[in-house]
Amino acid sequence: MPRRFFRKFAFKRHHVSEQWFMTPFRHLLHDHNLWGIRRRTVVPAFAIGLFIAFMPTPGHTLTAALLALGLRINIPVAALTTWVSNPVTMGPMYYFAYRFGRSLLDTPLRQFKFEMSWDWVTHTFVTIWQPMLLGCIILGATAALVGYVTLDLLWRSSIADYKSRKQDSRRDRES
Repeated sequence: MPRRFFRKFAFKRHHVSEQWFMTPFRHLLHDHNLWGIRRRTVVPAFAIGLFIAFMPTPGHTLTAALLALGLRINIPVAALTTWVSNPVTMGPMYYFAYRFGRSLLDTPLRQFKFEMSWDWVTHTFVTIWQPMLLGCIILGATAALVGYVTLDLLWRSSIADYKSRKQDSRRDRES
């Protein structure tokens, strides 16, 4: 089931490599591991995407795609998984990461409101970056680990179910 699910949303390698902005990377994009729907490449890409989604940096999709390229894992899955962090979820994710990091570092609580603006970064973020970054790293690593284990177990159980159904159908035909 996971393979069929991911195949629905898979990018076609030749469509991506024909884009004008991919010209410098075209020679790197011929590796089948970067596009194939296999457990070995999709599950780690999913985990990397979740980890990058928790980082308080811009360019999540590009960062995940470049990291996937370097690690030779599925680029589209890594890039799309970063969309867990979107304008609706960013505020709660980063606020919870700040609270978690603050409790680990035992720093005083500072009241703030999350905004996607340069003013917020230059005035508010500089005062809360340490607990927020620690919380983001720990929560990102936890989300990546949970995502990796969960998707891997789902994938393996799907394969086991498929094989058992196939064996049952063979037995039925033979009897």
